Amino acid sequence: MKRILFTFSLVATLMSCKEETETPKVIYEEGKTKVEAETRDTSSIKVADLPIFMEGTKYLIHPIGDVRVYDSNSKVYGSSKTNQVSYAISNYNRFEITGYFDNLNFQHIDSMNVKPLTDKKIQIQTATFLDGIAAKTKKQIIVYTLVDSDTNKDGKINQNDIRSLYLSTISGDNFTKLSEEFQELIDWNIIEAQNRLYFRCIEDINKNGAFDKNDKVHYHFVNLLADEWKVEVYTPN
Repeated sequence: MKRILFTFSLVATLMSCKEETETPKVIYEEGKTKVEAETRDTSSIKVADLPIFMEGTKYLIHPIGDVRVYDSNSKVYGSSKTNQVSYAISNYNRFEITGYFDNLNFQHIDSMNVKPLTDKKIQIQTATFLDGIAAKTKKQIIVYTLVDSDTNKDGKINQNDIRSLYLSTISGDNFTKLSEEFQELIDWNIIEAQNRLYFRCIEDINKNGAFDKNDKVHYHFVNLLADEWKVEVYTPN
């Protein structure tokens, strides 16, 4: 299993000789690492997708997010346009949920109680259940790629900010960040023979706000069966 998550700025640098002005993913300000994101748009409606059940688990997962609805004059929600709006928050392909959504709520199949993954403002882009690890070890883990900070300081937490890597158990517990602050996730991979998750991140070492060939790639792995997920550094080159 491999997930490749190259950012637009990195791909553009490596694949094109054209010089283009790009919006930086990071803006550095002395003494500040995060800024508060914008107030939620009142033209959006918070909804949940219908629950998702990962085969072999005992939990329902409810993706939570916002849908923008307009009337015929491109204003806020009008009843005449309701059936012309998609209320889908995410896409589900067997063991992976994808999209741009705000949170996941977890519910045991024998309970009516629903618990959110986090109380922080984030944008989840993928949530992948490690079915191979679960079948082999009985340990049920979800890997997340998400944005957890407004790194470009535009008042929004979205795909224009740095992407990070997280883990949790299938119940949403032990939600743990693996990647370092201000390091952009490139990709991740599972080696089932070792029960390890490997991942790469890139660091903006010249502090120009973009990720390019002049920056540094960091290599890490995590033992998925450890009681505490501890990130280890390795050097393959």
